[in-house]
Amino acid sequence: MHLNADFSKRVVIDTDTMPWEPSPMNGVSRRKLDRIGDEVARATSLVRYDPKSYFSPHTHGGGEEFFVLDGVFSDEHGDYPAGTYVRNPIGTSHKPHSENGCVILVKLHQFDPTDKAQFSINTRDVKFSPGLVKGLSVLPLHQHESGENVALVRWEPGTYFNAHRHWGGEEIFVLEGVFSDEHGDYPKGTWIRSPHQSQHTPFSKEGCLIYVKTGHLFPEDYANAKGDFPYQSA
Repeated sequence: MHLNADFSKRVVIDTDTMPWEPSPMNGVSRRKLDRIGDEVARATSLVRYDPKSYFSPHTHGGGEEFFVLDGVFSDEHGDYPAGTYVRNPIGTSHKPHSENGCVILVKLHQFDPTDKAQFSINTRDVKFSPGLVKGLSVLPLHQHESGENVALVRWEPGTYFNAHRHWGGEEIFVLEGVFSDEHGDYPKGTWIRSPHQSQHTPFSKEGCLIYVKTGHLFPEDYANAKGDFPYQSA
């Protein structure tokens, strides 16, 4: 399967309008956002676990990164409530389940082989730092020498940011409120993927919280290029 597999193109999806598709496991369903491959794939998805559902034990051949959007996700290593960010690098394994149900945003087979960091962060227990402009605050989640940066960015109502170019691309999932730029308005649940060298001037009139990932969508001829995270002061 190839779904939104051309990373040179901008993609915007209101995920709340998508149907849930069954997975191979009973009680686990998905909303596929991008995908290259079949069941073992480079993929970005929303995954929903019904109460008392589980997934079979598996090893992360290309790494796994996820953010818990709702409920509590669990495995043999612990319980991860809504707001938790988790990275499981290449070669790690687990048997996930959810006692009361959950929804996660998950990215598979997208790790740099040298990125060995395995950790979880409950973002609701960590303080944000001031961003580059008034009304903006940032919670860094992960940074790697490949140029990849992951963070949560909070926008107070009426916050406007400068025009900037996405060196290595930018991926956004709107967690709360409404995020905007000159191209449109993006309510909670919107997924936006912008390619390398694209640009925009973002703002939020009512305020929002977004998950942001940058520096991971370089074309092959920019494989060793690096960029800075746009919202955070040095």
